[in-house]
Amino acid sequence: MLDREMKKGSAELLILALVEARPRHGYEICKMIEQQSEGAVRFNVASLYPLLYRLEKRGWIIGHWVEKAGERRRRFYKLTSEGREVLAAQRRGWQAFAAAVNRIVGLEHA
Repeated sequence: MLDREMKKGSAELLILALVEARPRHGYEICKMIEQQSEGAVRFNVASLYPLLYRLEKRGWIIGHWVEKAGERRRRFYKLTSEGREVLAAQRRGWQAFAAAVNRIVGLEHA
């Protein structure tokens, strides 16, 4: 498992990146983070929702409720145009940060 502080610092970037392609609900976001990180990064669904609400309050994502027959009601989140701009900036920042750390610890550019 990655350090808790590292996870906190990258949580917004991970969420924004996952809702970029299409709207997703919280449980799906949690599972995708765990699967795509091969278990290195995990979020408890209960701790993810405050992050989603905060991103929605900032206007970076927008949520809407979807009800399907035989399934429970789920809130799906999608990226807003402002969220796309923030995501692009966060990706640039992450890339610069990772490159700087790699230079310091002696790894090749990722």
